[in-house]
Amino acid sequence: MTSRPTRQTRPAAMALLAVCPVALLTACAEKSGGTGGDAKSGAITVQATDDACKLSRTSAPAGSISFKVTNEGSKITEFYVYSPDDKVVSEVEGIGPGTSRTMTVKVSKAGSYTTACKPGMVGNGIRGDFTVTKKK
Repeated sequence: MTSRPTRQTRPAAMALLAVCPVALLTACAEKSGGTGGDAKSGAITVQATDDACKLSRTSAPAGSISFKVTNEGSKITEFYVYSPDDKVVSEVEGIGPGTSRTMTVKVSKAGSYTTACKPGMVGNGIRGDFTVTKKK
């Protein structure tokens, strides 16, 4: 004999199903950095638009480097860090208009790196020079 949910548990189950996706989205937003707190976290802010990719600073010491990317454009965007030999070191994708994501990358070697914002997620993106200095 199998048991069936009672009428009283069905509304509770339906409410739980309705809330779960919202809770998951909130958890993702908080994990990805949310808003504010950049001065405290030390993250390099990246202002991505449809035609620009502005970093608050273009150098950092080797180690863990955080970038807080805010998409102020009208297209979904991506952010990349490339090594001196133009290989992808780290990337964050799917940053919708009006949203922010934080990417932390561990870079162990000093050198000349490249950053890129890719509005519309196509092409080589808007590239800029980024210097990783020796660890202090």
